[in-house]
Amino acid sequence: MEPTSLSLAFLNPMPGSPSPPPPRKFWQRWLTDPILHQLTQGVSPEKIALTLAVGSALALFPILGTTTLLCLAAGVALSLNQPIMQAINLLCGFIWIPLLVAFIRLGDRLTGRATGTVDLPRMMALARHHPAGFLREFGATALHGVLGWAVTAPLWIPLVYILARSPLRAAAERINRRRGADAGA
Repeated sequence: MEPTSLSLAFLNPMPGSPSPPPPRKFWQRWLTDPILHQLTQGVSPEKIALTLAVGSALALFPILGTTTLLCLAAGVALSLNQPIMQAINLLCGFIWIPLLVAFIRLGDRLTGRATGTVDLPRMMALARHHPAGFLREFGATALHGVLGWAVTAPLWIPLVYILARSPLRAAAERINRRRGADAGA
């Protein structure tokens, strides 16, 4: 077969021939695939649900730069899957800022402090470059954020656990059925 016809066959597959699968999306590669891999390795759906619940709660801790270490420590202490914990930590970054403001507002309400403007760019710049200045200017705000998170996290963890457990159990059952069908074939 000459090279030209081979390349044309590749570009124009025959009808009925399988097409290559579409590329995996970011969240599939970093979240769904590791979870399915853990289910195929025998990790219980409950353990993965706990990983998702604890990981997401810690990923939302309102102090910049602490969530990776918190997820690492909790994962080690509770024997949870580190890749899933860190993937959840990364993915929760998309909702971290809106929830940071909500945690600060909740902490303000709980302490009776009047709510003011939350200047996130200034807070983050000071936290990165002048931690002492950050603590002077925004220490109370940071504590209010931690208070709001501390009130929310004990509700968040069971909620995420309950919501994640059922679909994970169903996925584990599908995997086990597939294994049984493959073993019988």
